[in-house]
Amino acid sequence: MPSNSAAWLVAEKTKPLEVGPAPYTSPGENEIVVKNRAVAINPVDYGLQEKAFLPLNYPAILGSDVAGEVVEVGSSVTRFRVGDRVLGQGIFMDSSHSGTFQEYTVLLANMSSPIPSTVSFEAAAVIPLCLSTAACGMYQKGNLELQYPSLGVASGYEVITTASPRNFDYVKKLGASQVFDYHSKTIVEELVEALKGKTIAGVLDCITIDGAVEVCVEVLSRSHGRKFISTARPTSEDMPGGVKTKWIGFLNTEVSKIIYEDYLPKALAEGKFVPAPEPVVVGTGLHSIQDGLEAVSKGVSAKKVVITL
Repeated sequence: MPSNSAAWLVAEKTKPLEVGPAPYTSPGENEIVVKNRAVAINPVDYGLQEKAFLPLNYPAILGSDVAGEVVEVGSSVTRFRVGDRVLGQGIFMDSSHSGTFQEYTVLLANMSSPIPSTVSFEAAAVIPLCLSTAACGMYQKGNLELQYPSLGVASGYEVITTASPRNFDYVKKLGASQVFDYHSKTIVEELVEALKGKTIAGVLDCITIDGAVEVCVEVLSRSHGRKFISTARPTSEDMPGGVKTKWIGFLNTEVSKIIYEDYLPKALAEGKFVPAPEPVVVGTGLHSIQDGLEAVSKGVSAKKVVITL
């Protein structure tokens, strides 16, 4: 059995993460074990080091995004074999062996996808949490309930979004038809004007800070269509103007199969799904994960911090 090490969060607000031995866990029936080659850092990781706004059992192993090589497969897993290159989302709140800030991570097979040879581990590692969050918010029952993918634009919807002006061209390249500056003092009027004559399927808000939800509520209350917001953080479910919200939460089995089994492998292989945003490698090894957390805390725009292992 391989030896394992992890970057541990030993207690709330503890810095730096402590690198040390960790148990190696064999896969369950529908799981795989991955030798981690690249992990990505998300704002939630730094946020949880600062304050436990989600339930954690200390010492904890954080991390959701990983790409690597399969070293073991569960008894019911048929999609993967030892040696396969894969990406996947670790569910670190379930148990320490599912966090990605370690050398070996146990992943659910239905939350994992093969990686074609044309995609590097570093590029693949930026995908899982962003993809899962978007998929849950857009397709899952109780959220926006859009028709299944392709994703976003490829699902047959026009996407109108906000960004910093320096990222307008980048966001349009990803498929948005119109992009607006979220710093604008007239953002509500601009969005309401852009939505005239259109029927809104709903709003996907993956930030929910700096008044984003309130802006979305005002825009929806003055526009035609479904008055519903899928949000990345829990908020009041009943808002002014008859607007409803729901926390995105986690992918269920139905949608995870649609995304990670039916859609993503083929889309990656055919180049129809391009890993985004661009990975920025800030270090190598478990000790560098704290450097990655600090980099995220300072702000990253249109890029994602990655550590190679």
